Amino acid sequence: MKVFLDTSALIKLYHEEEGSGRILGMLSRNIQAIFLSEIALLEFRSALWKKARQKEITATAARNVIACFEQDAAKFQFVRIDSSLLNTAALLLMRHGDKGLRTLDSVQLASALTLKDADCIFLSSDQLLLDFFKKEKLRIAP
Repeated sequence: MKVFLDTSALIKLYHEEEGSGRILGMLSRNIQAIFLSEIALLEFRSALWKKARQKEITATAARNVIACFEQDAAKFQFVRIDSSLLNTAALLLMRHGDKGLRTLDSVQLASALTLKDADCIFLSSDQLLLDFFKKEKLRIAP
């Protein structure tokens, strides 16, 4: 099985929080590949620094978690962002912008759509993005 994680799901692998157990449980199955959008490289760092600013974690912890993710990056397969993917994200914003689709989520969704026919399960901890996964007929975890 192949899995696509958006950044909200990815964070749960590195920072114990509500929903971490569910994501880890999904990944304990027979996983052949874990896909991430290339935008996750930025979003991950941003999310950790936000946690540090909000005093959920220390700055040292943020640096350590980011370093761990950087070491693990070779284990992931990244959906590259190119002009075609950005065009798809723009079209998705036109289709779903009135329903709340945001810029970076449109890039995540466009990245996920490149794997639509790859026998992939799509994971997110963001309910709004999960709703868009469903609308685009992507297979999400039960």
